Amino acid sequence: MSTTTPRVDVRSALVVTAHPDDVDFGAAGTVATWTAAGIEVSYCVCTSGEASGEAGRDAAEMARVREAEQRAAAEQVGVREVTFLGYADGAVEPSLALRRDIARVIRRVRPDRVLTWSPEINWSFIPTTHPDHRAVGAATFAAVYPDARNPHAFPELLADEGLEPWSVPELWLADGPVTLRNHAVDVTAYADKKLAALRSHVSQVGAAEGLEENIRAYLAGTASRYGMADGRLAEDFQVVDTG
Repeated sequence: MSTTTPRVDVRSALVVTAHPDDVDFGAAGTVATWTAAGIEVSYCVCTSGEASGEAGRDAAEMARVREAEQRAAAEQVGVREVTFLGYADGAVEPSLALRRDIARVIRRVRPDRVLTWSPEINWSFIPTTHPDHRAVGAATFAAVYPDARNPHAFPELLADEGLEPWSVPELWLADGPVTLRNHAVDVTAYADKKLAALRSHVSQVGAAEGLEENIRAYLAGTASRYGMADGRLAEDFQVVDTG
């Protein structure tokens, strides 16, 4: 398996997801390693997850619940800034409007690293390839390159909001095809924080039995693929140099 070495000069990172809880299932252990290392991490969540729960429930109330859950989960892994963009859950498209809104957040946060979801289908595990995930991945990639760094893209961001262009040096993609993943993060010491973050999403996981066992088994399998010792736990990504 080919691997890549991420940048070490990272002071800030931005995670862009489609729904509340995406980051906690896919990358919260990794985020916890970053914040523990002193990296300032911010979240940008494109929807409020209102298209979930029982049929007939109030969508606005579900959105409020899920936003609160994501903020609580973020606290578990040391993240204090969470931005919600308010796009419709289940109907996200990689539109120019979404690209602009993500580029706005990038220019404001000015991250050295962006983590988002792969725009490609992971045929080996369909549940992670929700259309919203792939749409957000495509829009985020376009926002990273070329929109956020191009002063002529969405000129109103500079002219009206004073947001100077910003070039993101590194992009991490979660939940893409396994064959494209090239970097694993040992999250053994942070698995409890990841699980605490997941448990914050009460409306989604409740008191689900077997959650911890299933998550730990998946992380152990990932660690094994990268040749880590028995008992280690890992999350993996496709790391791309976008400098």
